[in-house]
Amino acid sequence: MKLKVERDEIQRVLQNIQGIVEKKTTMPVLSHFLLKADKAISVIATDLDITIISSLKADIIEKGSLCIPARKLFEITKELEDSVLLESQENNWLRVSSGKSTFKLMGLPEAEYPAMPEVSQAENIILNAKTLKDMIEKTIYATGDNDLRYTLNGILMHFIPKKKAVELKVVGTDGHRLSLISKEIEGKLSEEKKLILPKKAAVEISRLLGENVVNITVGLNKNHMFFTLEDLTLTSRLIEGTYPNYDQVIPKGNEKKMTADKVIFLKAIKRTSIMSREGTNAIRFDIEPGKLTMISINPDLGEAREEISVQYKGDPLSIGFNARYVMDAAKAMGGEAIRFDLQDSLSPTLMQEAEDNDYSCVVMPMRI
Repeated sequence: MKLKVERDEIQRVLQNIQGIVEKKTTMPVLSHFLLKADKAISVIATDLDITIISSLKADIIEKGSLCIPARKLFEITKELEDSVLLESQENNWLRVSSGKSTFKLMGLPEAEYPAMPEVSQAENIILNAKTLKDMIEKTIYATGDNDLRYTLNGILMHFIPKKKAVELKVVGTDGHRLSLISKEIEGKLSEEKKLILPKKAAVEISRLLGENVVNITVGLNKNHMFFTLEDLTLTSRLIEGTYPNYDQVIPKGNEKKMTADKVIFLKAIKRTSIMSREGTNAIRFDIEPGKLTMISINPDLGEAREEISVQYKGDPLSIGFNARYVMDAAKAMGGEAIRFDLQDSLSPTLMQEAEDNDYSCVVMPMRI
């Protein structure tokens, strides 16, 4: 195999796979990508759950294939200034040359690379890239990290066919908080689908959806989701299991309504949380007509208190929260104001953008 490729082109392709290739693994081949040059050139990277296949624009001097260390080649090409010549040699070595620079990398034969999963036919739907990116970013922060309830380690993508469109609901939860965003999208599906996309795959998709991507084709079947944009396809194995009934978690009858300016609120809670206990991040809201007082107390350090003006006309209420959960939800919201629907000190609180009900966050209170 012998290829000549522009530095920016190989950098772009290698950048796209850095989140997929494994850094520490019991299978050394998973830290490599497979480069195949035939009539066209393809780059394949996998961690056995997520696979990226992309094309590489280069001049093919000799056909061939080789498994190449992904991170090391990325580091090398990042420092080069001219076009790059990639040439396979005996015993799976790769010679990388550019200008007066030469490197040799030990590769692995194509035969050692994992076989790609056989995938049955999928239904396709086209999504606006900006819309999908926004939906992922507004829910992914609420998902679990290595939670024993494995279905919580991903986002739920709930496709609901309508007469002339499809309603997509994306949900993230870790059992202490929940985020939900709903959008109507063009397209048709044969039936309702509830698919749990792993957090890592969602992060990679969000990262790939840059400003230059307009639309993305999403393929759906029972075990996998496929995301195709321009010259790249990401395939992800789905998390098996039943996702919690998110509709039951969202409070419907919270009668106490508080509205706060988002920027003022975020600055105040960030300052107050400085004194909260590590681990719990506990903070107390004392709410009364026209005023919210935030209080954090740490017996080992001291306390913090901050008061801001809010719109509120109900009975006084004191309620505790994990400050980080409230901040994460507020940061994800657009608009200038946040509305809190509250009931009492033990009931879940609903947070929404004051002018948009498509995005909802639920935060469980804390006893403090």
